[in-house]
Amino acid sequence: MDDWKSALLRELEMAEMARARGNEGQARVCARRAAGIALREYFRQRGIKVRSSSAYDLLQVFSRLADTPPHQQKRAAHLIVRVTEEFKLPVHVDLIEEARLLCQDLLPEAFSL
Repeated sequence: MDDWKSALLRELEMAEMARARGNEGQARVCARRAAGIALREYFRQRGIKVRSSSAYDLLQVFSRLADTPPHQQKRAAHLIVRVTEEFKLPVHVDLIEEARLLCQDLLPEAFSL
């Protein structure tokens, strides 16, 4: 398996494990990192050069691309939304699922057996 595939799947698994332990903050971080891994590979496959390797920055770049479909823009936006002062998300979404769906949309080969 390609390194990016195993890293992506590992991050999603770590997100689920963090959630199971009640650590939603760590689950959000892992979900965002998984999306960042997928976006790095997505950009690489398309020959798109990006300056930053930060998952947050990659999500911002992706959400601003003219050809990014609205549902993918929305998922990317959810993954970079800031938490409140109480460390809660201001939107009611499952960020692990949002990351998984975004990754599946961008790189379906990562999820094929």
